[in-house]
Amino acid sequence: MNSYISWIGGKKLLRKVILEQFPKDYKRYVEVFGGAGWILFAEERKGKEEIYNDANNELVNLHRCVKYHPEALQKELEFLSISREIFLDAKEQINVRGLTDIQRAACFFILIKESFGSKLTTFGMRSRDVQKAVEYISEVSKRLNKVVIENLDFERLIETYDKENTFFYLDPPYFGTEKYYTAEFKKEDHIRLRESLGKIKGRFLLSYNDCEEIKELYKGYNIIEIERHSNLTTKTENSARYKEVLIKNY
Repeated sequence: MNSYISWIGGKKLLRKVILEQFPKDYKRYVEVFGGAGWILFAEERKGKEEIYNDANNELVNLHRCVKYHPEALQKELEFLSISREIFLDAKEQINVRGLTDIQRAACFFILIKESFGSKLTTFGMRSRDVQKAVEYISEVSKRLNKVVIENLDFERLIETYDKENTFFYLDPPYFGTEKYYTAEFKKEDHIRLRESLGKIKGRFLLSYNDCEEIKELYKGYNIIEIERHSNLTTKTENSARYKEVLIKNY
């Protein structure tokens, strides 16, 4: 199934390629930088424990409300429409003290759905069926039923869930693009992530942009080069390709 939201760096276009690299014999699946969860939602891992994590508090709150309170969230979004006024109201209201988790989640859902490029800052001015998106929350809630939702620093999360039968999928902020993410991620965090993964008992698959800094940082691991169309160009511009890498320890 598809995710119910868009997010910066979402893996909708690459999920098939990424899933082809997954091992078959793991028992615990951990999505360390979950975002919109495109890889999580892509397939249901029956019989396997699933953990979703992200450092963004609002994003995690939205996922938890979708999981535990889908009807209440849908009620809050009952009369949602594409509107600059609704978008600006949500942008202002989400910072008001005293909101319930449901109200915060509704505001955040509106910002994602009605902002340009899901960047939460400016109104998107694009028509879409938002009521259909609200209805879809019921299906997403069922999918999240047995998923553990965490809001931890990646190092603590990895230490907590690491076992020999654990498989980590990681899609951190790409090197040099950290400013586009709400949760802070510095050059030192890229190094800290590399050190954390170097100590695990389980296996990992890591998505990154194709750059020399990352290739040098993960020298000695299995590095697979892939590419896709850039989101900033049309599909007819064949030269406009964006290179990425998948890195794994198996």
